[in-house]
Amino acid sequence: MSSIIGTALSGLMAAQRSLETASHNIANVNTEGYSRQRTEYATRQSDYSGVGFIGNGVNVATVARSYDQFITGQLNTSTSAFSETNGFYKMASQVDNLIANQSTGLSPTLKAFFSAVNEVANDPASIPARQVMLSNAESLTDQFTNLSTQFNALRQQTNNQMQAITDDINSYAKSIAELNGKIIIESGLSSTERLPNDLLDQRDALVAKIAEKISVSTVAQADGSMSVFVGSGQSLVLGLNASRMSLGNSATDASQKNVLINGQNITNQVTGGELAGALKFRDDVLDPAQNQLGLIAAGFATEFNALQTSGRDLNGNSGTPLFNFGAPAIPVFANQSGPGTLTASYSAPSTNLAASDYLLSYDGTNYQLKQLSDNTTTTYAGSPITGPGFTLTPSGLNAGDSFLVRPTMEAAKKLTVAITDPRQIAAASNPTAGPGDNTNALKMAQLESKAALLGGKSSFTEVYGQLVAKVGDLTHAASISSAAQEVVLNQAKTSRENLAGVNLDEEAANLIKFQNAYQASAQSISITKSLFDTLLGAVR
Repeated sequence: MSSIIGTALSGLMAAQRSLETASHNIANVNTEGYSRQRTEYATRQSDYSGVGFIGNGVNVATVARSYDQFITGQLNTSTSAFSETNGFYKMASQVDNLIANQSTGLSPTLKAFFSAVNEVANDPASIPARQVMLSNAESLTDQFTNLSTQFNALRQQTNNQMQAITDDINSYAKSIAELNGKIIIESGLSSTERLPNDLLDQRDALVAKIAEKISVSTVAQADGSMSVFVGSGQSLVLGLNASRMSLGNSATDASQKNVLINGQNITNQVTGGELAGALKFRDDVLDPAQNQLGLIAAGFATEFNALQTSGRDLNGNSGTPLFNFGAPAIPVFANQSGPGTLTASYSAPSTNLAASDYLLSYDGTNYQLKQLSDNTTTTYAGSPITGPGFTLTPSGLNAGDSFLVRPTMEAAKKLTVAITDPRQIAAASNPTAGPGDNTNALKMAQLESKAALLGGKSSFTEVYGQLVAKVGDLTHAASISSAAQEVVLNQAKTSRENLAGVNLDEEAANLIKFQNAYQASAQSISITKSLFDTLLGAVR
């Protein structure tokens, strides 16, 4: 009798545990990252008797979660890829909308300015025509400044986003390290593979959140902890210890942020997630766009000033520059050991000026000027240094000194109109020709179509058109890539949901099945009691 009762009680307890597990699944149907759990059974060891082995019921072996390492890794990878492309697309769209829009773009204002220059060429003695030209020059510089300001605002927005991303990653990493500690303790409570499923789900959910920010990979350890690596293999969590991710200023430009882990620069190793999307936007769209806008501003002002200063104004005097870049004309950022200085200024022609930053290094004898957009280097034996569209004048440098030279990055922001008197427009070339001389004004008007940039291959309008087209192409490609990655991500989510998601219909069926098992086991106990009562009655 006792064996029957023991067997029935084991079935009763097993059914009860199964009902508890099904109820737990139903309660967590909407819990993010929760994996469906199931009760797994193991037959109790049988007893040998003269008629053979007699079974002793069932044990609950463990409560396991529905989990697949490959599917989870695939979901994290897809999440990182989508977050990167989608984030890049959203930010690139802002630049695309800014420069391509007729209200905020440069093309209409540039065209209006040259129309005013043509009016002065048609009637060089007209003060109203000259005043309109100055007004349009003001509008043009304002538009350059506005676009550059918008770019700087996007740069600050990107930096703020990167800071928020690194803060989130640090928070998640700290929580994972804490969960590692709890999991190590609770995993050690059992000598078998009875794991703290809910804690494991919480940890996996945190890893998934990191995957949205940066590409992530994990390695399970024998003690139950998980090591987490980001980017190209940089350790973020090792056991109970979480590394700290932060942003640091570039050595030469405070607005340019580097990504650090425990103080080590890993910017070039960052892949995947929103962080990689932000860096890609900055490096592939924002910096090139701002440099190309500055190229147009610097080339335009340099070429126009060269004509203006070579002509004669309405008073018969030599012309003075129409545009001004302020001081310093070209910003220079030093990385040096001594008090030496480096000054930079624009020089005509602007044909070879590139939309790039430059690095000037001094070895004690020669100067090396590297164009950072393509890493081409030119060596100069002495000074001043005649660069492509600008002149550098070093003084008192020590060996090992270097300077970041940015001839185009801030050019659009710094451009202003230098004169206010319309009579100072140098429309004439011949000082004795009188107020009707328009020969210099005609040359100014011809700048609209002159191939003055990119090695003499493109005009100012064409270079701006190339900028609009390039950003548009990158944005369109990002849109397509984002849509494709979203499909892959949804497929990965579906695979994970099919494996680990809670199906309420299935759980409802399980409740009925386990309820029936519970009732059947209880009935076995009831029958055993009846048999025992019958036995007692027979011997009384």
